[in-house]
Amino acid sequence: MRLDKYIANHSSWSRSEVKRLIKQGRVRVNEQAADDKEQKIDALKDRVVVDETPILAQGKHYFVLHKPSNVVCANSHPDYPTVLDLMLDISPALKNTLQIAGRLDVDTTGLVLITDDGQWNHRVTSPRSDCYKIYEVELAEDFNESYVKDFERGMLLEGEEKPTLPANLKKIHARKFQLSLKEGRYHQVKRMFAFTGNKVIRLHRRSIGPLQLDEHLPEGAYRSLTEKEIQALAGNYNA
Repeated sequence: MRLDKYIANHSSWSRSEVKRLIKQGRVRVNEQAADDKEQKIDALKDRVVVDETPILAQGKHYFVLHKPSNVVCANSHPDYPTVLDLMLDISPALKNTLQIAGRLDVDTTGLVLITDDGQWNHRVTSPRSDCYKIYEVELAEDFNESYVKDFERGMLLEGEEKPTLPANLKKIHARKFQLSLKEGRYHQVKRMFAFTGNKVIRLHRRSIGPLQLDEHLPEGAYRSLTEKEIQALAGNYNA
């Protein structure tokens, strides 16, 4: 979409007003001053700012964020910064509509999905989805080969009425391995290892379904999902 049309469609400015804003040097695209009203804009990739205000496409929004430790997956918290606090370019109005799709504990790092599309959130996080999550786990004590069968069979955790669904372990070394599971119960990974008598000392989510955490996305940073990623993540739901 043309730059002038994009801004006019997603703000209160008219096309003629946008043209004047561009001439005044008040419009930036990807941190570069814009000087061409006909410049092509990709709403999922390009960041458009007028003065200090980001111009976000209307409709649904989908983000991936690299969560650091000591940050909570919540809309607000009295003691810790939240993942939404890290999204400095997002307007307060949009932040108030966002949901976290698959929360991580305060000390867990890695991939977090954030959206204002409740139906999409449900499709990605529902137990009926085949959207497996892959974690890197470091333990306090050496890995025991019996863990593999424990995780494959499922475990009846304290306070639960149903055992966990089968999960897969892949050993990396004595105290580090990869875990793949598709549920998201409260503190599930830590509780499963507590069931075996071990303790998780580091937990990092590497992927959700087909989406891998970007190697070039630093901790605390986020980006919009592409249309292909949005559809791929929701496509695993078994209706």
